[in-house]
Amino acid sequence: MTRTSSRAAKKTKRKPVARPAVRRRTSATRSRSVSVRGVKASEPPGFIEPMKAQAVTAIPHGDWRLEIKYDGYRALAVVSDGEVTLWSRNRKAWRDRFTDLKEAIARLDCRDAILDGEIVALDEQGRPSFQRLQNEGSSSAGETVLRYYLFDLLRLDGESLIDRPIEQRQGMLADLLRRPPPGLLLSPVFHDPPERLLAEVRKRGLEGIIAKAAGSPYEPGRRSGRWLKCRIAHDQEFVIGGYSPPQGSRPYFGALLVGYHENGRLMYAGKVGTGFDLKKLRAFHARFQPYRQKECPFANLPTSRRSRFGQSMTASVMRTITWLRPELVAQIKFAEWTDEGALRQPVFLGMRDDKSAKDVVREATAAED
Repeated sequence: MTRTSSRAAKKTKRKPVARPAVRRRTSATRSRSVSVRGVKASEPPGFIEPMKAQAVTAIPHGDWRLEIKYDGYRALAVVSDGEVTLWSRNRKAWRDRFTDLKEAIARLDCRDAILDGEIVALDEQGRPSFQRLQNEGSSSAGETVLRYYLFDLLRLDGESLIDRPIEQRQGMLADLLRRPPPGLLLSPVFHDPPERLLAEVRKRGLEGIIAKAAGSPYEPGRRSGRWLKCRIAHDQEFVIGGYSPPQGSRPYFGALLVGYHENGRLMYAGKVGTGFDLKKLRAFHARFQPYRQKECPFANLPTSRRSRFGQSMTASVMRTITWLRPELVAQIKFAEWTDEGALRQPVFLGMRDDKSAKDVVREATAAED
């Protein structure tokens, strides 16, 4: 694979400034409000809703800048007045997590900045592992390797950059990360043909690729088609809509009922009964209780016939289900989609507190060569 680090066509000269230290956030310390196009009045100070990628099965012809799609948490880093705040894509501040990464961000040579990237946990082969990321909070020292792959720069030293072309934004980001503190990495840009990069990503067991249109601005909160995502791995987020009763010696619940949004309706995709140990069964059952409701949230239930893949949900079976308000999101790995629109061999990977349920749709996946 040919990797290049783009430089801005016109670089901005900055005076060196002292490296700030991370300060604890108190009621007396607040990050300054950033006023830029696309920021809603209700958003937290400094927060910009991340730009979104449109799912495709293949990258069309065009002038694209290609990147790796990382399996982690999308994170916006806001540096202001010596304070670093990490925001999830659904406006949740990670105040007590990723302390080492915040300290690394605070060492960057800037007065203030807004950076966009993905927090990942690496496995023994150096590949992002979402399951390892789930265990980050309770891991012993050295067990989980966290990295923050940065791919965009939205503000720097008092100036909004979102209207600048992506080449300039990423060039300025490369300058800022010329000597990055430990834990911070510049997400590489590739100029290979998309099909060649997809083949390499598939061989290495990665999730997929992202294609970003050359010359494009940053569009907060939009899915305009200037960013495309092409997935290889068969895993994605699903909305939890209920759970079945436990059977045999298994306590708490049997399986989760999950689905995705389509044309404003929540569509049932199947039951997920593997991927849980006793600790997870107990913890998730307790977490589900405040979300209980009487109505089924899925628009396409009950099913009229029994599935050969064991995903049947007839009216009689539905009477045994505990329904939940469709607000919780889980990451699910699966073998494939069946012709009936259900998941085959699904496995629970973890909860996705960083993503809003309303954003969960059925993701497209690149076809095998």
